[in-house]
This record gives sequence, C-alpha cells and structure tokens, in this order.
Amino acid sequence: MKPRHRVAPPVRTVLVHAGLACALVAALAACERKATAEPTAAPAAAQPAAQPRSAHPSAILPRPARFVPGQGAFAFGPQTAVTVAADQPGARRVGEFFAQRVQALRGFAPKVQDKSGEAKGAVELALDPKLPIGEEAYVLDIGQGGAKISARSEAGLFYGAVSLWQLATADGGQGATVIAAQRIEDAPAYRWRGLMLDVARHFRSVDEVKAVLDQMASLKLNTFHWHLTDDQGWRIEIKKYPRLAEVGGCRVRAGANGRDAQGKPVQYCGYYTQEQIRDVVAYAAARHINVVPEIEMPGHAQAAIAAYPSLGVGDVLKQAPKVSSDWGVHTYLFNPEDETFAVLTGVLDEVVALFPSKYIHIGGDEAAKDQWQASPLVQAKIKSLGLKDEAALQSWFVGRIGQHLETHGRTLVGWDEILEGGALPASATVMSWRGDAGALEAARKGHDVILAPDRKLYLDYAQSERDDEPSGRFPVSTLRAFYDFQMTPPGMDAQQAQRVIGAQGNLWVEHKRTFELVQLALHPRLDALAEVVWSPAQGRDWNDFQRRLVPQLARYKALKTPYSDAAYAVDVQAEPDAAGARVTLTSQTGFGEIRYRTDGGEPDASSPVYTQPLQAPLPLDVVATTFFDGHALSAPHRYRAQTAADLSERSSAKLKACREGYNLRLEDDAARDGRLGDSGTRAALTVNLIDPCWIYPAAKLDGVATLRATVGQVPYNFQLWHDTDQIVTRKAEPDAALEVRLNDCKNAPIARLPLKPALTSDGLTVLEAPLPKLSGTHDLCFVFASGRHDPLWALDRVSLRAAP
Repeated sequence: MKPRHRVAPPVRTVLVHAGLACALVAALAACERKATAEPTAAPAAAQPAAQPRSAHPSAILPRPARFVPGQGAFAFGPQTAVTVAADQPGARRVGEFFAQRVQALRGFAPKVQDKSGEAKGAVELALDPKLPIGEEAYVLDIGQGGAKISARSEAGLFYGAVSLWQLATADGGQGATVIAAQRIEDAPAYRWRGLMLDVARHFRSVDEVKAVLDQMASLKLNTFHWHLTDDQGWRIEIKKYPRLAEVGGCRVRAGANGRDAQGKPVQYCGYYTQEQIRDVVAYAAARHINVVPEIEMPGHAQAAIAAYPSLGVGDVLKQAPKVSSDWGVHTYLFNPEDETFAVLTGVLDEVVALFPSKYIHIGGDEAAKDQWQASPLVQAKIKSLGLKDEAALQSWFVGRIGQHLETHGRTLVGWDEILEGGALPASATVMSWRGDAGALEAARKGHDVILAPDRKLYLDYAQSERDDEPSGRFPVSTLRAFYDFQMTPPGMDAQQAQRVIGAQGNLWVEHKRTFELVQLALHPRLDALAEVVWSPAQGRDWNDFQRRLVPQLARYKALKTPYSDAAYAVDVQAEPDAAGARVTLTSQTGFGEIRYRTDGGEPDASSPVYTQPLQAPLPLDVVATTFFDGHALSAPHRYRAQTAADLSERSSAKLKACREGYNLRLEDDAARDGRLGDSGTRAALTVNLIDPCWIYPAAKLDGVATLRATVGQVPYNFQLWHDTDQIVTRKAEPDAALEVRLNDCKNAPIARLPLKPALTSDGLTVLEAPLPKLSGTHDLCFVFASGRHDPLWALDRVSLRAAP
C-alpha cells in the first residue's frame, strides 16, 4: 500500500468557548515567561472563572515577528469606521473583508469609508509601495485613538487585517470590545505556506472548498494545492476531452457503501465545471491564496485511462479498467507515445487557462512500472530514445511535460520521485514527501524545495489512540509534533536551506468520507503548521502557542467549524480494586486543568480539579473535561461501568496491534446497525491490513467465564502492490471464527467465536463464547480464521465477563 496515500463511534465535534490567555495589563514578554515556566504535566490549582473583557496582545496566531506593547486600549465597536484612501481599491477590498469577518463573530460590521482628514477611533488601512518592508509584510499600530495597518501590497494589508480581526475577536464575545495598545511588525518566514486537499478520493463541493480557503486565510496560509485527479476520480472538466470528467469522475464505492437500501450499485460522482474552477480561483485570490492544480502523471492514471483507454499501455491491457474503488498503489500508467502527449498537453493547455498560478503540479509519484516493464512497445520506446530503463523513461516523460509548461511561462512541481532517472528541468520545484532525502537531493542539485514529509506533515494520520478517534492512519501524529516541525532538514547546510521555499500539510481523504472528518483532520494541527511557516523559528514556544490557540478554538466554535480536541480531551482509565475502581484521568498535552464529576453531570469551571487517581465504587459514572482560564478546551468525556466486567472492556484502539506497518483506523462501510447509505453512525475500527491481529495485554482472568466481542467486516479495497503476497490468512477450521489464543499468537486457540451470525451483517455483531477456567494475568491474542482476507474482519471491542 502506498505510504503517501491512504488506505465509528460518533465523531467528536468540539466547539469550545475561550477567554483570555493572560491579563490585559501583562506585556507579551511576561506572558511568554509565564508560559515557559508553567509545568505542562501537572494541572494548575482551581481558579475562579473570569469573564474576559478584552484581548491580550498574544492572541494573534501565527505569532507575529515583533511586538511592542503600548499604553491603554482602543475601543472597538459598532461606531468604529474603517477608512481607506479613495484611490486605493485594494485597501477598500481588504476593509470590506475585515468588516465581513467582524460581522460574523462580533455581530456588527464596521463601516468602510473614504478617508477625509484624521478620523478618531477608526481603523485606517494604508497602502504605501515605498515602505521598506517585504511584499507580504505589514505594520499594525494600535493606540487609544485608533488603529492603523500599513503595507506596501494588498497582501500585506490583508494579513494585517487578519491580525487585527483576531485581536478584535479574542474575547469570544459579541458587541463592542477593547484592544490593547501595541505595535506589531510582521512578515512571513517562508513564501510557500500551504495546504493540499485531495478531492479525487472523496469529492468536496465548491462551498466546502471555499470554507477551507476561508480557514486558510485566517491562518495567513497562501497556497492551496488542489489534488484534482487520481485513480479514484478525475474532478476537473476538460472541454476537449469531456469523458475525463463524465466517465473518470464516477465510480462505485466498495462494499456496502456502494449499494443503496435495496442493494443496488450506486454511482459516486463529482467534478468541477470550468466555471466553478474560475469561481474558486477568484475566491482564493481575494484571500491572497494561490491555487496550484495537480494533474497526476504518468501514474495515478486509472480514472483517465478508464475514460480514454488509448492513453494506457495498450499491448498489456486486456480491457479498459474501471475507475478504481480501491485505495493503494495502482499499476496503470500513461503510455509514452506522441498521441498520449497530445492529450496530456491539451489537458494542461486548458488547466493553465483556468489557473493563473506560476506553479502547475504534475504528480510524478508512485508510478509503478509493471505495465511499462511488460510492454514490448514501451521497451522499444526506451531503446529508441537511448534510455537506460523505466525510471529514465519517467524522467524523460516529466522533462517533456516540463518543457510544455515552460512554453506557457509556468513552473513544474512534482513529488520527489521526479528526481529519479535523470536530470530535471532546471526550473522544476520538488515537493519532498518521502522523508528528508528528496529535499536534500533537490537542494544539492539547485532546485527549489517544498517540505511535505509523510508522517510529519500528513493530516490523514490519527491524532490519538482514544476510543472516539475518527478514521485515519497510524502512527499517531499529534498537535505537538506539528508544532515542533523543523524547516531545515538534518544534513542541509545554510546555503541549501535557502532553497526551501516553504512547507505544506497534505490531507489525503481515503478515510475522510465526510466534510466533518476533513475539518477534524485539519484543525488545530494546521494552525500549528501555520505558525511554523510564518513565525521566526527562534521564538517558538509551545505553551505560548497553546495559550494563543485558546481564542482560536473559540472562533471555530462561533463559526461552526468542527475541530479535533484530541490534544486536550480527557482519557479515562479505570481498573478494578478493592473499593470498586481506581480511575486515572490524563490528557495528551497536560495543558490546562482537568475537572470532573462522578454524579453523571457535566463538569464546569467550579467542579473539582483532578490531582491524583480517584477511588470510586461501582457503578461508576465519571465525566471529565479539560479547562483553561475557566473555559472548556475539550468536550466532556464520559466513562460508565456498571460491573467489574465493564472495566475489562477494551476497544480496538486500546488493544495492541501484533505488528507495525499498515495499521489503519477504518470507518465501517455501513452504519453500526447495518443501514446502508450515508445515514447512521459508523464505527471506526483499528486494524492491520497485512495481519489483522490484536493483543489484549495483561488481561486479569481470575473468575472470568466468558468473552464478549463486537466484530465488523469491511471490504478489502486495498492494492498493496509488492506487499500483496505478505497478507496473512488463516484457515477456517471447520468454520470461520474469531480465535482467542493465550500468551502467544502461535499457540492453539483456547476459544473460538463462530462468525456465522456476522456473515450476513453489514454492521456490527456481538459474539460471545465461554473461556476455559484460567487464573492470573495473561496476554490474549485475537485473530480471525476465515480462510480469506476479503472481507477484512476487525474487532470493535472485547470484554471479559464473570460467571452469572
């Protein structure tokens, strides 16, 4: 399965209210000193909740380059005007955007008007091309008499307006507010500050894409990399070749997800018309975001070849492929003939007419060469060109496309595989995703580099190992890991580091079926990355970032933008003891304070602060929430246990995988109750694609008589390329069953739970079986013996139960 691309309980949408990071009277430096000194592991003592009245200067995210506190504060309210010079339409555009954003959160829109003399109590927007600052830089001066944003370009003015908007909305309230006097001098550290969104696997509407662009703008991100084509979908209208979208834009999704309530196949379709593309590009441009389209070649081409089979390797293909419903590495490549280049360059001619971007992304990754190797025609082409092998042919292919883009004055961008097989066009830019090696090689060869490494900056990875974590890949990629990302890869010298023009987060959506899942994957990790690519590295401060994140999360709440609270959500661990249960409460970051209740009610800012494990009788009903400055940072997390058997329950997320690699958290293809279509709550199941095997470590087996397991099945729609022969299957002896093994997965089963009740269910099924009389603590190993790997069987949860 390709490492770049991806192969529940109700999704936890968290929308919290937040307050001040520090007292208004404190200077930023003092706030940062406090944040650095504060221990993150231990919760602070309880503090009475304070109703915030104004925004602290440090509420800006990403952190400005330079901040100087002033005296007093600026009263900002419905009476505030935004003034612009009559001959500066760019300033007026920024002013109107600022007013709209203020309206969305504070409930009033400042009036934008032409400047005439000195306007007290106003926000002045001033463009001055002679200012000795960078093209995207700005200066923000706030005093008791008003605020002024100065910049040499509309982009700089826009970013200054975003900062002022953040200050004006940091208290989480509506109506008038006050903003602390200060001077901010700010500019980005890198010119490519990006996000890639894959819409080929799961299509996103124009309105959803615009919502993402709005969120990017609020973080001063300026590059939207739009992944428009892949094996599973072609999402852009090409007038000259209409079947690319009409045929390549549709597929039947795998498993129950591809059937309606009557069991009939349902086409899943979607593409953007050229009119819609222009609309999105203009919308992004108004927010100073450049849209970079990606048209994949020579690999990830199955949807295009399904539409026009002549583009494929014809002497190898027996029939035209379908648009793929599988995730993973596919082997369909474009053939290298002149007729195919005529189509691809025709496609790119329409693409460059739609996208004014200097950069055009052509993919170039994961081009599995199997069909090229098997094709006499391709082998003859390699020989006629005097090339060494298939890698050299891909380099020639990329070079030819790059030359065509140069005729349009555009720059080719590709994934780091474009470095293989030969020389690149000198102007080509390399997007390094397979660790640091591609970045190092590209910089040494004089190419510009964009950092987008797998695991480190991929947003499709799970953010925790919690029971309620949505679908995604493992290992876990945390908020802290994103914030700690280093923009200079190890081994890169100072001169080579100048070739790094920026970085981006990549969101592949194989396992992000809904827009809510997309949003949960983006925030707040994208917020952390925004600071990495904008702010000076030497001032990076994890605790200070978290303090400034608090009002940012409140903005998401007010704007109804879902985000993940995995960094702050309370994890409840309960183990049996003489009193009933010993309960431990933790969070991923340790930031803030955990407050809890044991009567089933939701905690508030006056609830007890957790300081040490709790002793509690059964039945148990604990609800816990993380707070900061009196405001909730996470959704309340409830843990219930009626009996000791409930304390033994472990979800698949809490069980241990038997092996590393190919561990995924998969959304079931049908609702928990088996309903088809997009309605109903779906389970998220943690499973390994090569060897679906789980270990329940240190199970306490004294008095245990039976084992209860909830199981589900999903279609095995994964193409693992050369790893396919590693897939483990176990014989069904005599029938398909979930097998339980003691201590070692190689031991004989001590219990078998027949799968017959689950075979005809698209949802989850509860199985139960007796266990032999055992004592002490042992590991339990769970494997499915079904004689096949498709469907992929998975555990949802298991529990150990005493005799009645």
